[in-house]
Amino acid sequence: MEDRKDGRTANQLRPLSCTRNVLNRAHGCASWSQGETKVLAAVYGPKAGTRKNENPEKASFEVIWKQKTGQSGKAEKEYEMILKRTVQSICVLNVHPNTTTSIIIQVVNDDGALLPCAINALCAALVDAGIPLKHLAVAICCCLAESGHILLDPSKLEEQRMKAFVYLVFPNSTLSVLPEESLEVKGEPMEHGLITSFTHGVMSVEDYIRCLERGRAATSKLSDFLRRSLQSQIQSDSSKLG
Repeated sequence: MEDRKDGRTANQLRPLSCTRNVLNRAHGCASWSQGETKVLAAVYGPKAGTRKNENPEKASFEVIWKQKTGQSGKAEKEYEMILKRTVQSICVLNVHPNTTTSIIIQVVNDDGALLPCAINALCAALVDAGIPLKHLAVAICCCLAESGHILLDPSKLEEQRMKAFVYLVFPNSTLSVLPEESLEVKGEPMEHGLITSFTHGVMSVEDYIRCLERGRAATSKLSDFLRRSLQSQIQSDSSKLG
């Protein structure tokens, strides 16, 4: 078993924090932290019209990734593409056709598992903006050590020392707005599926499957936390209106 500098077990996640409605001018926003990693997601729109090469019969999304410092490079452009495809997978695209929604991802601090943290922030921001969703999604990072052990939610130092790691995004069907029969794919519950997978480094198929199983088991904690955060803030907003 790998020793972790912060004393966590292999399956233990870092402390989670989520705050919505933190920006005044955004239509929806959320701040998400996992340990020292923190990301702010802001949603603007939907606004009339779609960009070139986008289907005008569906809602369109654009994602802009902003680094804490410096210019965005190839990795950031790849993150934008992954985030956009993830958004398109979880959003109901036929509710606001011929519109564009802009999503700004601002990195506040990067201490590992940055992309999963950004995806979790994005999902909370979409809810805050009232964007129609098929279901929520939760993301996690699984690392493969040289010893073959798997660590969840790594710090930046752990990521750098790992043989490989994979970012996984799973659907959370508990809050789905789809009919019940739509929550199954070939007889399998939706939560057994996978929305996004991004691998860095080299791992065998067997190791990838182990990461998949470990990540899926751990996302129940993320799902519960996200659900509680959204529900508590909805109740808070309702009490203010009352």
